[in-house]
Amino acid sequence: MPSAEGRSFPTHRFFWLLALSLLFSGCGYNQIQSEDEKVKAAWAEVVNQYKRRADLVPNLVSVVKGYAAHEKEVLTQVTEARARAGSLAVTPELLQNEEAMRRFAAAQGELGTALNRLMAIAENYPQLKADNLFRDLQAQLEGTENRIAVARRRYIQAVQSYNTLVRTFPTNLTALFFHYSPKPTFSVENQAQLSQPPSVDFSGPAAEGVPPAPAPR
Repeated sequence: MPSAEGRSFPTHRFFWLLALSLLFSGCGYNQIQSEDEKVKAAWAEVVNQYKRRADLVPNLVSVVKGYAAHEKEVLTQVTEARARAGSLAVTPELLQNEEAMRRFAAAQGELGTALNRLMAIAENYPQLKADNLFRDLQAQLEGTENRIAVARRRYIQAVQSYNTLVRTFPTNLTALFFHYSPKPTFSVENQAQLSQPPSVDFSGPAAEGVPPAPAPR
């Protein structure tokens, strides 16, 4: 027959686990976990939308080249910007590395600027603007840019909520104990850069020598 001590051990262990659970809940541990998961989910959506945009680039470059092959500089800029953005490793560590986040935002901003220049070229080529494939890709790009803006805003909000939690007493003590540090976000400078299209003027002398668009292939 088991001793009283043997029978009481599971009960003691249950109360210890219950006490620890209440402690973690009261000190904000569970809330930190929840906010951390929200940041990760929001970031995954940002990456997904940027990838969607990058996937449109080859087809966009190809269709524009069919009508404006001599616009080599802009076409090259887009291709190279896509390559640079794609070369950055998007790892979980990125969420804790402010410098890596800055490079990521800068690379995506560079690609966005190059794409805006590419789309502006269409204004000089009526046949390109009328091309069904180009119009479809243009619509997809516009939709993707809108989704990027929404995903980026949600990520910034999620990081703000998380950072406030891990910096505020008493949950900051829990965060310190479990090594939860504030996360970097898109800076104000990068946010402005990513949100504003470049000013492209084709009305000056540089546009006067543009040859007529070739017939569609």
